[in-house]
Amino acid sequence: MQSPERAKLFVSAIYSSIDALADVLTRLEKSFGRIESETVDIPFSSDFYLEEMGENLKRRFYSFVKPVSRDKLPELKQVCTKIEKQFSDIVDDTAFRTVNLDPGLITADNVVMCSYREYNHRIYLGSGVFAEQTLIWSRNQFVRLPWTNLDFCDVEALSFFDQVRRELIDETAKTILPTGK
Repeated sequence: MQSPERAKLFVSAIYSSIDALADVLTRLEKSFGRIESETVDIPFSSDFYLEEMGENLKRRFYSFVKPVSRDKLPELKQVCTKIEKQFSDIVDDTAFRTVNLDPGLITADNVVMCSYREYNHRIYLGSGVFAEQTLIWSRNQFVRLPWTNLDFCDVEALSFFDQVRRELIDETAKTILPTGK
């Protein structure tokens, strides 16, 4: 049985308040370790969260230093959900998120996101979590798929995914190659 290489964990954060995001980042680092790379604000291209989170939403991507096992994606999603709840505003027993967090994995071959929502292109992983290939590596670049959210195709986002992929490949090479001693 083949064991897959570890992947780089990243988190997509959709938010309207930079203050709420700052608080959430502290919790993410406590849960996943030090943030290694991040993007600047990317305009969120959907009105899906308009009622819950308001207007002028932005997205940022964050990667973490420590690679993770790919089979941990459902657990990572549950951690993100717990953090979201800690920073939600409660109105009449209804929770309104101030930050939406979705973890994903970056490998040499693809970018994988997870969600609690099922769609025809998503694969069930367990614990209510579904995964999708969001981008694939082809011809020396990440390429979108028919369902890829346009935010993931932003120049800033693609540069981020490429950089994190290179970091992962460099780390993997260091663990495989002799150190020269």
